[in-house]
Amino acid sequence: MPTVYVTAPDDAAAEIAATLVEERLAACVNAVDCRSTYCWEGSVETNAETILLIKTTAAGYDRLETRIEELHPYDVPCIERFDAADSLDRFASWIDDSVE
Repeated sequence: MPTVYVTAPDDAAAEIAATLVEERLAACVNAVDCRSTYCWEGSVETNAETILLIKTTAAGYDRLETRIEELHPYDVPCIERFDAADSLDRFASWIDDSVE
């Protein structure tokens, strides 16, 4: 069961989260406000962003990644997959039931 870490501008994050859940690509998306500092095209940038922690299935990951890239406004979106070694069995079952 992977959790997918994505950062997005605040105005796009809510739409991405809602779309992924509505399309049953994700069981749940947690959104956390943050401030990101990064190097882009030779300049140091600092912007408000939202961290999305997306719960999905291993089988659904590729479709989820493709959809995030379609929805995301950045040329190079941050999309990182973390596979859980362990999780509560009932929680893992709920994710499996929620993602098509």
